[in-house]
Amino acid sequence: MSSTSHGEVTMRFLGVFKKAYGNSETSMRIERNEKLGEIIMKLSEASQNLKRVLVDPELNTPTPNAVILVNGIEIHLLKGLETELKDKDEIVFIPIIHGG
Repeated sequence: MSSTSHGEVTMRFLGVFKKAYGNSETSMRIERNEKLGEIIMKLSEASQNLKRVLVDPELNTPTPNAVILVNGIEIHLLKGLETELKDKDEIVFIPIIHGG
């Protein structure tokens, strides 16, 4: 079996993430055993606007800025950014509003 594409995940963006990405939804091919963190890095490389609002520049992680759900379950209840993705998984990015 080749190591080509293993499937596809759907990503949905709410609030400022939707505005930054320019769309409310996208799909991405995934490799076998690909982790959520790897997909987020690919996504942020593809969209600098999204990266600016999603990924914390000092910590290099999206977790301070977003609640991330995989199939409706918050990632901290799974394996966080180490959560392995499967074909047809749905990832939702919900912005955390920081007061000022």
